[in-house]
Amino acid sequence: MVKRKPQRTCLGCRTSKDKNELIRIVRSPEGTVSCDLTGKANGRGAYICPDSACLAKAVKSRALSRALKTEIPEEVISRLTREIGGADGS
Repeated sequence: MVKRKPQRTCLGCRTSKDKNELIRIVRSPEGTVSCDLTGKANGRGAYICPDSACLAKAVKSRALSRALKTEIPEEVISRLTREIGGADGS
């Protein structure tokens, strides 16, 4: 029997991929928003492709704010863009 990998949907491009191909963005119980590269941090999570264009789309459409149920300040968005830019090698 083949074990299936969990699937998640990118908030930017809306494509389903294996969970380990996406980057999890998490809002901690304290309210801070950050990248969760381990995928195990406590809090509410949302998934984005390792591409800054997908993050920009998710922010513009407010999908990321809705998924995390919080407003995301501009400085946090720029920090996430830098972290994701480093994750995809660009």
